Amino acid sequence: MNKVILITGASRGIGKEIARRLAQDGNAVIVNYNKSEEQAQKLQQENPNIEIYKADVSQREEVHKMIENILNKYGKIDVLVNNAGISESKVFTDVTDEDWNKIINTNLYSAFCVTQEVLPNMIHNKKGCIINISSVWGIVGASCETIYSIAKAGMDGMTKSLAKELGPSNIRVNSIAPGIIDTDMNKKLTSNDIENIEEEIPLGKIGKTIDIARCVKWILEDEYTTGQIISVNGGWVI
Repeated sequence: MNKVILITGASRGIGKEIARRLAQDGNAVIVNYNKSEEQAQKLQQENPNIEIYKADVSQREEVHKMIENILNKYGKIDVLVNNAGISESKVFTDVTDEDWNKIINTNLYSAFCVTQEVLPNMIHNKKGCIINISSVWGIVGASCETIYSIAKAGMDGMTKSLAKELGPSNIRVNSIAPGIIDTDMNKKLTSNDIENIEEEIPLGKIGKTIDIARCVKWILEDEYTTGQIISVNGGWVI
């Protein structure tokens, strides 16, 4: 067995591609999902190295049980990819407390909660790798996506702080901050929107999920990079 890897929110989009690529390398990949059960099952059928686990990662009890079950089966978690996330476009004055709680809990609290539950095992083993999938909006902010931007900026702050705290335990922590990636999250963009964005990107195209998966694989292979916010955005934000 190679690495034991847990990826949250991985039944679709970026998480799905990361899971697919890492499983192809022979790793044991646990795909966490909450609502997209059919898509998770289809992903599991692709590769026997993929195991699926239903849990709402914004709920502490469900996270604790998930981690406990994974450790009972595998004895360790080598890599955690905090990928679970949602976004919503609203002007700031229309954002409700419910909106705030939903976006912060799904994007930021989930990363805090899962990381905290996984860390005792990594610290005990004196080895680990945590990759937070944040966003370019956490770096530069996004109009009408203020709460999402706050959550992703918070994730980047957690990345930098934990890299310092966990380095002595040989645990590396990094963020990948994607630009505009062709996923369901960006389906609201019209073809005209995409064309306008591509004109602003030096490489002249939006990203694909494979671009993020390749970056994840590089971080796993590397042994010295930690505390970094790596933005995969085609030169759109430098």
